[in-house]
Amino acid sequence: MQSQTISIMLGKGSISHNSRKFIADNVDPARTPNNIEFANQDIKQAYHDLFDDALTKYNAKQTRKDRVIPDYYEKIRTGKQEKTFYEIIVQIGNKNTMNAKSPNGELAKTILTEYMYDFVDRNKNLYVFSAHLHMDEETPHLHIDFIPYTTGSKRGLETRVSLKKAMEQLGFVGKGRQETEFNLWVESEKKQLEQAMISHDIQWNQLGTHNEHLSVYDYKKQERIKEVKALEDKVETLEKRLKDVEEDTADIDSLTHDLTDDLWVIPDPKRFMTATNYKKEYVVPFIQKLKKVVNHIIKDYLRLKHEVKSLRSKILPLKMKINEQDETIDRLIAENKDDSLKLKKLQKVLGYKTFNELLNTPKEKNKNVREKDYR
Repeated sequence: MQSQTISIMLGKGSISHNSRKFIADNVDPARTPNNIEFANQDIKQAYHDLFDDALTKYNAKQTRKDRVIPDYYEKIRTGKQEKTFYEIIVQIGNKNTMNAKSPNGELAKTILTEYMYDFVDRNKNLYVFSAHLHMDEETPHLHIDFIPYTTGSKRGLETRVSLKKAMEQLGFVGKGRQETEFNLWVESEKKQLEQAMISHDIQWNQLGTHNEHLSVYDYKKQERIKEVKALEDKVETLEKRLKDVEEDTADIDSLTHDLTDDLWVIPDPKRFMTATNYKKEYVVPFIQKLKKVVNHIIKDYLRLKHEVKSLRSKILPLKMKINEQDETIDRLIAENKDDSLKLKKLQKVLGYKTFNELLNTPKEKNKNVREKDYR
């Protein structure tokens, strides 16, 4: 039984590239007919299909025009709390072990096709609007683009976009920065792919718990991406709380308008009523009630104003941290690209066999040293 690695990672979500409306340099157009298109729906139409009913119900309940959402896709696209969609790239092996032009490449195509069909049935809270299996590059791989959504929400739309909630409804509960809902889900998906591989006599070659199959830079990049995701989740939580607070402040503003209702109008004095009795029966109770309401409004307003200021002060440094991490990721990608070019040149000069022997020699020496130390 042969063994192969499994890779599931976040993609950029370039739909035009995935559907081959745009042909990149690494694509062989002669093999493009071998690709499989599982889904290719316009994302705006996908949003209409998913959220229009919930959006209509939500808007019907709103009494203020500024809370009505005319276009849910645009609200998510221009907002900062959620992404409009996510993409994962799924691959078995690499260009040397599962090359798309080899028999193993055809086997990978079969396994990934089976995995794709099961993916849709298994992930009920992930709406797949675009999915393509590419056979016209070096290694067969899947691009799966999906909209994560949650149902039965008590705030906002009953059905709304939420990666975290979608993962929770699928049964994945985060346990910290490393074991987020998304990371737990990815590990589960790898095990599902492993089952498809086993049915074709291929076992999962797990190269250690520290992603040894990635280059040093690739691993660092993945770690930075995880940190950014954790920071984005924290910002999302704070921004949601900020929005709630601002809505509460708006509710206070509407309460002040209620003071003009008839309930707050002092009635005319009764016939033959003395000024003393009128003051005692109407004026004094009215002033006491008014003082109570005004005092309540002022306290709530000051409290909410302070909370808004506090939340904004927390969000800003987090966003700065995200920008720093993004710069780190970009730098690591550039360094990785530069080193990869150097290694390719060296491989070309030395030859594939000699190059790999040189790479593996230090590992073998280190292994022998460790074994000697523990004898």
